[in-house]
Amino acid sequence: MLAKTHPWTPVCQADDIVPDTGVCARVEDRHVAVFRIGTEGFFAIDNIDPQSGASVLARGLVGSLGGRTVVASPLYKQHFDLATGECLEAPAQSVRTYPVRVDGGRVLVARA
Repeated sequence: MLAKTHPWTPVCQADDIVPDTGVCARVEDRHVAVFRIGTEGFFAIDNIDPQSGASVLARGLVGSLGGRTVVASPLYKQHFDLATGECLEAPAQSVRTYPVRVDGGRVLVARA
């Protein structure tokens, strides 16, 4: 059986995201936080903070913690690994990650 491929959703132009910040986008029925991290590239995770249920992770502070690139939730300050979605303080509150690519200067996100 062939694996189902997921269509790519255009989110914005790559230059629309200021380095080391994020934006929120709608990918199908999900709120997705898309981050542009310096020379590391682009990452996408769920935008919904699992503790509060608010769509806010794209507004969190980006940084490094223990060698991992993370975003800190603006509400409860939990740290989410942008590569894996793992919540460093409470792994049970981890979030989903999404494939991201840049094509012709446009950021595209696929539903995982």
